[in-house]
Amino acid sequence: MIRLIFLDIDKTLIPGYEPDPAKPIIEELKDMGFEIIFNSSKTRAEQEYYRKELEVETPFISENGSAIFIPKGYFPFDVKGKEVGNYIVIELGIRVEKIREELKKLENIYGLKYYGNSTKEEIEKFTGMPPELVPLAMEREYSETIFEWSRDGWEEVLVEGGFKVTMGSRFYTVHGNSDKGKAAKILLDFYKRLGQIESYAVGDSYNDFPMFEVVDKAFIVGSLKHKKAQNVSSIIDVLEVIK
Repeated sequence: MIRLIFLDIDKTLIPGYEPDPAKPIIEELKDMGFEIIFNSSKTRAEQEYYRKELEVETPFISENGSAIFIPKGYFPFDVKGKEVGNYIVIELGIRVEKIREELKKLENIYGLKYYGNSTKEEIEKFTGMPPELVPLAMEREYSETIFEWSRDGWEEVLVEGGFKVTMGSRFYTVHGNSDKGKAAKILLDFYKRLGQIESYAVGDSYNDFPMFEVVDKAFIVGSLKHKKAQNVSSIIDVLEVIK
């Protein structure tokens, strides 16, 4: 039996930005034999930082399901995708350049602030992110994050233009027609080729809901409700249930 767990990062695995609190959780999941899949709105660069700090070497999903990064040779069969460094990348979203073209048209009308038109200092203030992590968050490939706006209505304009606007733990994300569930389903199908699987997901926000729909058992940290997810106060509670 292959056991997989899809993990959101912000406010689920890690309460802030420091990876140390997550280390015992990751170690316990490894001891239980889990394949640990990060499925987050964070960029590839951010996730590579956490993967290194937490010693996780499995595939991962970036920017709200926009891309799946599979280490070359990870599966014992060919995976079709784009070769990028040491990964085979399955792209499900659209490039950030296209998103920023549209945001540029709207930023003055709606007072939008996002990564592409903010300084490092502004981003640090908006997010509370440590200065050394800001450049990693700025390396966006498939999405943009809306930090603030001066008037409503921009969401509707973007949706009418074919973009998706998704609410995360704190901010809205603008991306293509992708979500965490679609990407998770692709990885689940790969693992099913290796044998019988048992799948779990843990998240805390609306953008995690599609991920909950494709796994056997889901958990939501906090008070949001989802028909397939069990509410828990923290990811530590999840460890007790899935032992």
